[in-house]
Amino acid sequence: MNPHEQAERLANAYADAILRLSYAYLKNTQDAQDICQTVFVKLLTEPRQFESAEHERAYVLRMAANACKDLLKSPWRKRTCGLETVLEVPAPEAGDGSVLAAVNELPAHYRAVIYLFYYEGYQAAEIGKILGVPTATVHTRLARGRAKLKDILGGADYERSV
Repeated sequence: MNPHEQAERLANAYADAILRLSYAYLKNTQDAQDICQTVFVKLLTEPRQFESAEHERAYVLRMAANACKDLLKSPWRKRTCGLETVLEVPAPEAGDGSVLAAVNELPAHYRAVIYLFYYEGYQAAEIGKILGVPTATVHTRLARGRAKLKDILGGADYERSV
């Protein structure tokens, strides 16, 4: 049997069962579809011989269950949330003269560092890892970004008037 026929046979025989099982584990249609695709890719790249159709079905469903368990315990999944959760939190609105509006006027490399430091609460070393730059560069960008913010917000004029 050629690979195309094998893929079609597997999809016809097991796609619905894999999707249903994956959805039962993950409660997410897109993740269930990803698991289904992962199982089929593994079946096609690592072909096996089975004693019977029942053994093959049990093996395929066990692969799907294990893939779901792996996804559920992955660090990425623990650190993320669905879009439905994010919809409840409104984005901050930047009005005229606000600090956020001033931050948005900064060049991208200063804006990213300022945002991660002040709004997200990361330390300079962590920001360096996130952005892929040395910690000293983060400190330099923070200092220069603060100076530019001071100019944008009129801080120099304020100091002269006091």
